[in-house]
Amino acid sequence: MKTFTPKPADLTHDWYIVDATDVVLGRLATQVATLLRGKNKPTFAPHADSGNHVIVINAAKVAITGNKLSKELYTHSGRPGGLRADTYAELLEKNPDRIIREAVKGMLPKNKLAKTQMDRLRIFAGAEHPHTPQKPQTFEISQVSQQAK
Repeated sequence: MKTFTPKPADLTHDWYIVDATDVVLGRLATQVATLLRGKNKPTFAPHADSGNHVIVINAAKVAITGNKLSKELYTHSGRPGGLRADTYAELLEKNPDRIIREAVKGMLPKNKLAKTQMDRLRIFAGAEHPHTPQKPQTFEISQVSQQAK
């Protein structure tokens, strides 16, 4: 029996919507990375672009456990003196999509395909999104945070 290799005509890109309310950041990132790579499909191949489009809503309500709220997330602009450090607490207020984007990016393989897969990720701080014409399927993450806020 020969190994199945998906052809470009076999690849489909479905749309999924994930609600990040009270979901732990790491669990959310692993599920979203799995959907972006297309590992939930029976036609998955690591070299083929069989990933899905993922919409994450309510990013500002993601649960961050432990001491991560006081830790810093570093970025560098590439220019001299361009190191920037923001705490997770500041980012949760100002730019919550950056927290989720960096967590998902770290869980994807470090290759050329990862940029294409990251381009299919759309993150919104609130519950509203402009992608209703694509008719996204709801993807439920069953394990939510144990913490009481």
